[in-house]
Amino acid sequence: MPVAEMTEKKVRTTVTLPKNVYDEARSCVGKNVNQSETIGAFFTAAIVAYLKFLRRKQIDAKFAAMAEDADYQKEAKLISEEFSQSDWEAFESVQKDL
Repeated sequence: MPVAEMTEKKVRTTVTLPKNVYDEARSCVGKNVNQSETIGAFFTAAIVAYLKFLRRKQIDAKFAAMAEDADYQKEAKLISEEFSQSDWEAFESVQKDL
C-alpha cells in the first residue's frame, strides 16, 4: 500500500449497488485484472478514475469554448505570428541535428 494511502484520512460510507455490478466488481478483486486487493480499494480506484474522467471533460469543454471565442482566436493568432520566426529557427535547428 502506498505511503500516501496509509496516512490519508479515510471516510466510511455505505452505498447500494445493483447486485450484478457488485458481483462483477467483486470478481475482479485479488486477480490480475487490477491491483486492488479489497473491494473497497477497487471502488476507490474506480471513483478516482471517474473523477479524473470528469475533470478531463471539464478541461475539454473549456478548450472547446476557446475554439469559438473570437477574442481568444485573435490573441492566439497574434501570438503565433510573433513567435513564427523563432519557431522556424527552432525547427531548422532540430533538422540540422538529425
